[in-house]
Amino acid sequence: MESISPTRMNLLARRSQISLAFQGVDLLKRKRDALVADFFNMVRQAYQQRDQLEKLSQKSYLALALAKSHAGPEALDALGALGARSVEASIETLNIWGVRVPDLKSPPLRRLPHQRGWNPQWQSYTITQAADAFESFLESLVPIAGLEIKIQKMGSEIKKTTRRVNALEQVVIPRLREEIAYIKSVLEQREREDMFRLKRVKQKKEQEAASFGEA
Repeated sequence: MESISPTRMNLLARRSQISLAFQGVDLLKRKRDALVADFFNMVRQAYQQRDQLEKLSQKSYLALALAKSHAGPEALDALGALGARSVEASIETLNIWGVRVPDLKSPPLRRLPHQRGWNPQWQSYTITQAADAFESFLESLVPIAGLEIKIQKMGSEIKKTTRRVNALEQVVIPRLREEIAYIKSVLEQREREDMFRLKRVKQKKEQEAASFGEA
């Protein structure tokens, strides 16, 4: 406190700072509440999509097992090599309550049988079903991957916002209150001392005036 100059200007400055700090706390808490609401909404979506993904996974591997038993693993390996492709996803940036989060998107991944480049004689019903199931699985995997990234970013921002709120409430505001109390205490003490000096001066003048009147 000794480094603080106890002036009225500094008192007004500290009061302005603490007012801004309270406003900052209020805004940050509102932001955090909105982020938390969106965060839990995304978590619920993720659980639903994971459940759907699990069902698609089971369906896909069941279809693959049927295709293997029907056509044999060698035929499936050959068809898999012919139908292999790269999957491209685009990343856009969304702004959610001031938080920039990536939005992962991909084009439709399911193909018609003739788009896979296979010989028609190999395109049995079980093989086609297995290919459809795995492409549906892959198509559902991309959105949930993007959602998981959003959840991580939102969670990180919630933690950061909470740290800022705590810093304002537990460090900045208490420090400003102490400084305001210190400055007020010094100013009040100075005011009392000034009043005491004025009284002394007044009393002295009154005494001098009384002595002059007697003379």
